[in-house]
Amino acid sequence: MSPMLMFASLAITGALVLYTIGVFKERADGSLRGSHVILFWIGLACDTTGTTLMSIMARTSAEAAPAIHGITGLAAILLMLFHAGWATLVYFQGKRGGAAALKRERTFHRLSAAVWVAWLVPYVIGMLVGIPMIKLGTVPAVIASLVVAAIAATLVFRPAKLS
Repeated sequence: MSPMLMFASLAITGALVLYTIGVFKERADGSLRGSHVILFWIGLACDTTGTTLMSIMARTSAEAAPAIHGITGLAAILLMLFHAGWATLVYFQGKRGGAAALKRERTFHRLSAAVWVAWLVPYVIGMLVGIPMIKLGTVPAVIASLVVAAIAATLVFRPAKLS
């Protein structure tokens, strides 16, 4: 594995870890905190760095990455950018308080989980297509990534149990 590929893989996996911690910590805390916002921005930076490096390597490689991976990856970065920006806005508006800020924060919790689930699709596609031991074709990788995202969405968006 080349050093650039290793760094890109670590950066993208770092994005997964940071984003997962940020989203689920935010859900567990029940409110959006500055630490969550910071995790979202650092996760975005890691994902953007890793994706940029992967794109550079793909341009110089004889093996082209599936187009769907590039499209879903770009969509995920744009969603993460929107999410981190919205998190920043909601966080600073929430400091002022009020009913509207509280409603925005509740809506943000659902958005946050949806962006995380959507981000899983290109991550899983890249993993399944890019890891030599797995090396699935494009169609099976896309189907598998959608199954993973559907399972994650079912778990994340299930109704809370009443005690």
